[in-house]
Amino acid sequence: MKKIFISALVALCGFTASYAQEASFLSNNHCLYRISQESQNQKCLLLPVQENAEIANIKVIANNKQVKALNVKLAKDHVDYFVPLYMDEFAGLKGLALDIHVNGDYSKEGLNALTCWKEMKFSDAFDMKNREQYRPDYHHTPAYGWMNDPNGMFYKDGVWNLYFQYNPYGSQWENMTWGHSTSTDLVHWKFQGTPIQPDAVGTIFSGSAVVDKNNTSGFGKDAVVALYTSAAENQTQSMAYSTDNGKTFTKYAGNPILTSNVPDFRDPHMFWNEDIKKWNMILAAGQHMEIYTSDNLKDWKLESSFGEKYGNHGGVWECPDLMKLKVRGTDKEKWMLICNINPGGPFGGSATQYFIGDFDGHKFTCESKPEVTKWMDYGKDHYATVTFDNAPEGRRVAIAWMSNWQYANQVPTQQYRSGNSIPRDLGLFEYKGETYCSVIPSPEMTAARSKKAGKKLSESCEMVVNLKGNATITLSNDKGEKVVMSYDAKAETFSMDRTKSGKMDFSKDFAATTKAPTYGKISQLRIFIDKSSIEALDADGKMAMTNLVFPSKSYNKVTVKGKGKYQIYDIK
Repeated sequence: MKKIFISALVALCGFTASYAQEASFLSNNHCLYRISQESQNQKCLLLPVQENAEIANIKVIANNKQVKALNVKLAKDHVDYFVPLYMDEFAGLKGLALDIHVNGDYSKEGLNALTCWKEMKFSDAFDMKNREQYRPDYHHTPAYGWMNDPNGMFYKDGVWNLYFQYNPYGSQWENMTWGHSTSTDLVHWKFQGTPIQPDAVGTIFSGSAVVDKNNTSGFGKDAVVALYTSAAENQTQSMAYSTDNGKTFTKYAGNPILTSNVPDFRDPHMFWNEDIKKWNMILAAGQHMEIYTSDNLKDWKLESSFGEKYGNHGGVWECPDLMKLKVRGTDKEKWMLICNINPGGPFGGSATQYFIGDFDGHKFTCESKPEVTKWMDYGKDHYATVTFDNAPEGRRVAIAWMSNWQYANQVPTQQYRSGNSIPRDLGLFEYKGETYCSVIPSPEMTAARSKKAGKKLSESCEMVVNLKGNATITLSNDKGEKVVMSYDAKAETFSMDRTKSGKMDFSKDFAATTKAPTYGKISQLRIFIDKSSIEALDADGKMAMTNLVFPSKSYNKVTVKGKGKYQIYDIK
């Protein structure tokens, strides 16, 4: 057995790091890394990550028992960044050690030659100060690490609670956990930690949370009850509840509460249905949706399924939502079923489709022909769209994951990856015999504008364009990088060309021109620009398009050709 002593006496980002540790190499792939009691009193162990390295499977052992498991791409020959393993998780435990299995062949150089052993260090803090050129100013992003689907979103006591699929141990997909952020204005967000973490039942995939106002679950009046997918050998549905407004959760002792033999069985979305005085839940099962009812959020009855031969089936159906909405300009109400799909989007990769129809609390009936596919957003970077439970004034406020599974793991950031779209209020409108989803920037986005409008383009702003016909809008910089948006009033189409937008070499699928129907004329276009994203929405809600961009220098020039006049508001 080889032993080395790793001295971690190097300061990281100005923070004190100290104390030697013992690493015992047990094979070409196996190491036992012991943590002294003195080091355990530090804030965190900084784990060095190299994104193209092999995965290391780490078991945290204390008192001769496994207390945690995680997967990290430990640095092989260089360090891309560090992630923290917080020591307070193991407070009071003794004999703390990391049992580390590194995948790959290290028979020649020896496992002890890896860079990670020299770079692991303990610190009294972890630096979360932004170091990224492309991190947005007014879109939600994780403080560090990877993020994908928004989930478990609810509003309570003036606070918007956003949970999200999160990897705290790297900026690529892994270790699925629920991260948590809160906001009072839907624009500025505060990271609140990881209240639902993996356990013996599985890692924590997407789900939903509701405010149980009438204590139907028995967890207390106004308890927050979450359902999520436990992902292990199979996917099952589990429950957790919170009595402190979603800050911490207690997992239900009877987990999992729902099982199936369907391989892709996930993303439960529940809501109180006043029409039948019961809870409904819709969840994805392969390429269809299953609908359930419950009186207590624990015991669920399968009522029906929807999806066979309807809409797009180019990929797996995921992240559903189901809601009743008013039809603009009428006294009608209809139901909308949201179905996110990957792949199969209109321009490749992941996207959000939806269906309009009737729902009696037991069965959803689509009013359109089976072959009709309706997309909520015609950009490449709008996925996993779901709404907040308990939103004020009966609003249906949606947020999407602003990326695409074709390249989400490769976009040119490292401290974090992925952001969320701006919040959008959903409704319905009719056009030529069909009913469509209206998508309007939430009023909180208007409230976030600067008091005065100008003509100068900034890296985080809203551009409002009043249109009276065809127009071409170009955002550009002095590097020759540009995004070209074109509105064709006669054809009733809007397009966005990002093929010369900036950095694109990370994926062959990134360069694209996306095109949307406008279902009538656009009189005002609202364009939200924020360092690495452009979201263009018809002010009346008839069209939405979301695309990422990575210019080497911020766009600082606007050119409008045709019948359009613009003004710009800063957003901070």
